[in-house]
Amino acid sequence: MKLLLHSCCGPCTVYPYRVLRQNYDISVYFFNPNIHPYQEFIRRKDTLLDFCNKNDLEIIGKQEYGLREYLRKVVGDEDNKCTHCYSWRMEETALMACKFGYNAFTTSLLYSKYQDHIQLKRFGYTLAEKYNICFVYEDFRVGWQEGIDESIQLEMYRQPYCGCIYSEQERYDKKFKRKN
Repeated sequence: MKLLLHSCCGPCTVYPYRVLRQNYDISVYFFNPNIHPYQEFIRRKDTLLDFCNKNDLEIIGKQEYGLREYLRKVVGDEDNKCTHCYSWRMEETALMACKFGYNAFTTSLLYSKYQDHIQLKRFGYTLAEKYNICFVYEDFRVGWQEGIDESIQLEMYRQPYCGCIYSEQERYDKKFKRKN
């Protein structure tokens, strides 16, 4: 079965890839218009490309920076920024999976203990029904530390925040409490 894995970055792809490759023929899709600043976007993209090259993983999509469009979707509704971001990235992944003949799709966002799994799961199954494609839900958080350890061993660039301009502030500005 061919599966398209939306990947937010290299380190968050390590564990899901290891689990999924046992049952699926995997390709990776890097669509992350939320990442800010531009140099951070490039570092994450290059780290993922390096991981894909070393693992003979096909990566599809344009991998273009999309901050302006992301901001157009989120500004004015910052309290729901993650909802906008999840739905947009997952829908684009489902569309790409359909366009290129994949049987299923999923996302590396399911690896992070900082992401809303209930919301991600809901979007995944809704999109699966909408586009008549399979959504593969797996709680990759069980391999959180394994993935971190392996990405460190592989000397991958590991980012200190989710990616968007808001998460960067939430990571470093003391008036925001970090979610665990």
